Amino acid sequence: MTTEPQNILLFDGVCNLCNNVVQFTIKRDRVGKFKFAALQSEAGQTLLKKFNLPKEDFDSFVLVQGDKFYLRSTAGLHVLKELGGHWRIFYILILFPSFLRDFVYTLVAKSRYKIFGRTESCMMPTPELKSRFLD
Repeated sequence: MTTEPQNILLFDGVCNLCNNVVQFTIKRDRVGKFKFAALQSEAGQTLLKKFNLPKEDFDSFVLVQGDKFYLRSTAGLHVLKELGGHWRIFYILILFPSFLRDFVYTLVAKSRYKIFGRTESCMMPTPELKSRFLD
């Protein structure tokens, strides 16, 4: 019997938009496919190092699936695909070249603190959700 690769979502822990994306995912991930870690956390830094990704660049959303990783818009589309249901329909956007998708992603990422704000420290999960977070 084969098991599904673990889905680990790495996010900017002090970004309000990113924290909302995590909450969105948790709410729709009823079977617990996803685990989460802030990019700034020890677990996040370990995974960034494992995949030779920059450890100071918190503008990227990262989805780790086993020995693969996805960045930016590609990561987001894979998350929607994994959530299933009607969210899978958005995966069709993968047909657009990544440089176009990531151009829009980068515009939002560069101004996310200005538009959505930021917190002083990484999000602390509730006791009920603590098992879903790596740190």
